[in-house]
Amino acid sequence: MRKLYDFERSGNCHKIRMMLSFLELEYEPVDINLLKKDQMNPEFLKLNSLHKVPVLDDSGFVIRDSAAILIYLARQYDKHEWYPNDPVAMGEIQQWLSFSANEVFNGLAISRAIIIFKRPLDLEVARSIARVALDEMERQLTDHDWLALDQFTIADIACYPYTALIHEGELTLDDYPAIRAWCKRIEALPNYAVMRGLPYPD
Repeated sequence: MRKLYDFERSGNCHKIRMMLSFLELEYEPVDINLLKKDQMNPEFLKLNSLHKVPVLDDSGFVIRDSAAILIYLARQYDKHEWYPNDPVAMGEIQQWLSFSANEVFNGLAISRAIIIFKRPLDLEVARSIARVALDEMERQLTDHDWLALDQFTIADIACYPYTALIHEGELTLDDYPAIRAWCKRIEALPNYAVMRGLPYPD
């Protein structure tokens, strides 16, 4: 039985919900309410001692971290060349996975966390990083429909949720038409999965 240890408001968890939906894979969601500190429960710490979600239990194989889970699912259940077995393609996708974990998370996700979860972090620093992230994505998407390989891959899934949730951090995509169009392309795909706050409001 496949289980996803999940928090409904987490963009990182939503990446995995999206991937499972695109791959048409059934799973049992297990709610880990971060606001209630469920991630510190002893049973969950046995799955991930770093006390973070998402965690995927795929019939006994347990894996943490959204990027690692995306790669695992892409290669284990590949239907659309989500993560091709080619060094150049892997490198091109991997740079966007790193981008999602650094610029997108530290800019867009942290800005949102400060606003909606009242995290005691520096909002101006987060927003400065967010602008760097948005500028870079806009440059790439101005001449390309997708972030990597000119096709929809896990690079797009990794960067999408916190980008499309930008309004919850009191930021806007008004000055980023290429990013807005990219969001709409993702949202129009078969089996697109929604979450609270998504899609980005028109």
